[in-house]
Amino acid sequence: MKMIIELFALALLSTAVKAQDLPTFKAGVLNDQSGLYADIDGPGSVVAAKMAVEDFAPEKHGFKVEVLAADHQNKPDVGVAITRRWFDIDHVDAVVDVPTSSVALAVSELTKEKNKTFLIDAAGSSDLTGKACTPNNVHWTYDTWALANGTAKAIIGTGGKTWFFLTADYAFGHALARDASEIVKAQGGQVVGQVLAPFQTTDFSSFLLQAQGSKAQIIALANSGGDTITSVKQAQEFGLTSGGQKLAGLLVFISDVKSMGLQVAQGLLLTEAFYWDLNDKTRAWSKRFAARNEGRYPTMNQAGVYASMLHWMKALDAMDKTKARSGSAVVAKMKEIPTDDDLFGKGMIRKDGRTIHDMYLFQVKKPSESKADYDFYKVVAKIPGDEAFRQMDQGGCPLVQ
Repeated sequence: MKMIIELFALALLSTAVKAQDLPTFKAGVLNDQSGLYADIDGPGSVVAAKMAVEDFAPEKHGFKVEVLAADHQNKPDVGVAITRRWFDIDHVDAVVDVPTSSVALAVSELTKEKNKTFLIDAAGSSDLTGKACTPNNVHWTYDTWALANGTAKAIIGTGGKTWFFLTADYAFGHALARDASEIVKAQGGQVVGQVLAPFQTTDFSSFLLQAQGSKAQIIALANSGGDTITSVKQAQEFGLTSGGQKLAGLLVFISDVKSMGLQVAQGLLLTEAFYWDLNDKTRAWSKRFAARNEGRYPTMNQAGVYASMLHWMKALDAMDKTKARSGSAVVAKMKEIPTDDDLFGKGMIRKDGRTIHDMYLFQVKKPSESKADYDFYKVVAKIPGDEAFRQMDQGGCPLVQ
């Protein structure tokens, strides 16, 4: 009996040693944990990253994955400082999520310099797969061109020909207004003006008055998160839409609709890459997520964190683990393997780093149409992946020249 116990103990010790000997890869979730974008990404993105690790179970594939998290406060200098520390001291292999395009563009350059992997799930600027593309970037969820392509085309199709842009004054807002303006003009519409609003402002009154004075049929909100919520609420208080003008939210998340309420948000057309109630698989995952995220259902960014992490681990599994310390080599492997997960379905990653998957045009339901909490959207159109994103030869990415 004593011999059996000793053998069992040795077996357990051997298993523990083997587990400790497994190569460990680290992923750092970098986002806004407490400010304007905390509901869009924040702690929920950390939950999504950990769920991906648990579901993939990398130990069964011969390696381990650790998830770190930090708050970049929507400041490029803070984001770069955290990322540099992660790379130089903590030996992080991949940076994940990163809302706020100005932060993402700065982190992208550092990631390239250090030859790590950048899984961009929340930053919107299409420049990340255009003139600012790198061999280390994968842009997963959406971008400004896809948002504009979905929403602007649909609104112009219903007769909204004249546009005025209320634009967040930083990289994301500028890229979104630029991409949307190009699509509006290409579809026969007209841009009659634009006003730049400071990032994270709390008073949109003067900007909304300029929009109202423009007489444009469509007031396009080239902002996101708390800026979108505040501008929509204040537009209603000003009676902007009662005069016949319509609001177009160019980037609206389910968390924004939750904060605004259906009474305020009803009728908004918006483009997203993911909605929890699309099918049985998205519903099952989203309910698991909500149970771990204080009952809050996932945004498309949080879904993007989960899916991109899964694909990253698939690439690691397919590689020699020594070579997998090279971010550009990992991204090249990610591009070789077709994407396929329960949240975004089947797709692929192009040479420029753009992940191709379907997008959806939604309309926010009226309060009377909603049957339960988070029952917010109805599908207007499914936009196939090959139509949803800018053609690769039109972005100016040096990787495809």
